[in-house]
Amino acid sequence: MNLPNVNARVAVIGAGTMGIGIAQVAASAGHQVQLFDIAASAAQQALNALGQRLRQRVTAGKADAANTEALLARIQPVDALSQLADSELVIEAVAEKLPIKQSLFRDLEALCSPATLFASNTSSLSITAIAGALQHPQRLAGLHFFNPAPLMKLVEIVSGLDTSAETVATMQTLTQQWGKQSVLCRSTPGFIVNRVARPFYAETLRALEEHVADAATLDSVMRDAGGFAMGPLQLTDMIGQDINYAVTESVFQAFFQDPRFTPSLVQQELVAAGRLGRKSGHGFYRYGDHPQPTANYLPASTAALPRSISLHGDPAGMTLLDDLLTGNAVTIKQPGQTSAFARLDEVTFMLTNGKTASQVADETGTPVVLFDLSANYSQASTVAISCAAQNDARHNATVVRLLQSLGKKVIQLPDYPGLLVMRTLAMLANEALDVVNKGVASAADTDHAMCCGVNYPRGPLEWGTALGWQQILTTLENLQHYYGEPRYRPMPLLRHYASLSSGAQ
Repeated sequence: MNLPNVNARVAVIGAGTMGIGIAQVAASAGHQVQLFDIAASAAQQALNALGQRLRQRVTAGKADAANTEALLARIQPVDALSQLADSELVIEAVAEKLPIKQSLFRDLEALCSPATLFASNTSSLSITAIAGALQHPQRLAGLHFFNPAPLMKLVEIVSGLDTSAETVATMQTLTQQWGKQSVLCRSTPGFIVNRVARPFYAETLRALEEHVADAATLDSVMRDAGGFAMGPLQLTDMIGQDINYAVTESVFQAFFQDPRFTPSLVQQELVAAGRLGRKSGHGFYRYGDHPQPTANYLPASTAALPRSISLHGDPAGMTLLDDLLTGNAVTIKQPGQTSAFARLDEVTFMLTNGKTASQVADETGTPVVLFDLSANYSQASTVAISCAAQNDARHNATVVRLLQSLGKKVIQLPDYPGLLVMRTLAMLANEALDVVNKGVASAADTDHAMCCGVNYPRGPLEWGTALGWQQILTTLENLQHYYGEPRYRPMPLLRHYASLSSGAQ
């Protein structure tokens, strides 16, 4: 076997979007690639379409003509599985149906050399189950690329129960030579990214179901206030509502219908209606000639700025507040405070912790305005807040005026527990900790996968550490109490980290 030498022969089965993308990656690295699809002429059609796209880049001056033609020449469509017999690596990217994949690899094992390595690009099926069809399952691993494969750097290398260390090591070296960044994980539903990412969609979908705000406003909170590259609803429209829903349903069933992965009825309705997002012209948003809706921002406030501003509480929390209120705060450290808050005149202004603003107002005996989490308050264009029912209008207006004076757009959500970014991050971090605790992946690979694979502004574990694990635990416990659901139950490793006096891992 010549792997990972560039002279090694690579085969890709399945000429859909992922298959032709993987073939392009391998050919770009210098491999001779055979492309097979069970549908007659599909492989040739996929290669023709790729050639058209790449030659358009040449015409636009974005690629070299000779290199482009050499790349395309290294991809050879074939019309029979038997033509792949001398391949040294076979990557399948066929339909996400276990019997189909098992049957395919049984046929390949009978055709190919005992030294041939097999890989599946499955995004959610068990690598152990796929490899179970083989007499020598140690030669099969998951190579989960992300769409579009030529552009996305992340590849999840997934070990089944019998995958050998040598197979994994070869896949690591190979993907590195292909210019990819790999992470290692055990075969578990959703692997790293599709498992940990479920709350990113689920919490915004729940807020939409509960009529907290419209889609554009919720997406703006996550994107413009929270710091994520795209809003969850905007992203599911791009992915395809049918694909995103199917992954959630698959993970939900694979985890024995654990409530923390419960699919969304709103998304199910979109799929049933054929409103699949960009590809159908209509999802949460309309596309084509339809104007895109904008978030519901508060109008400019004419209220007076607060007469006095002071910070109270723990140093870490005060730093967070200072980041938001830069140049407007006088720090007053009060030992014994368990959380940070600001006093804007008589108004308590604090980061949400999973309680409603009205609950906090009852506890403090003061007017309360809560603000949502952000990955970077100084760069965020928007701040999301909620206000206690006990407040006078002037209390709310004073806070809004201050935030607008700092150049921030302000979105006022209803008095919703945990607002949106905070509850989402708490759930992401909780899930990431469970991945680490169960030995699915390392903490470093888990964070790297979420940053590199889905472009999160910070890894959930790094973000949780910076925020403080007690804040994450408190948020989830308050949400669990509010809803009375196991969906928000804190994972054991979260309780452990929160119990450490330093909050360090």
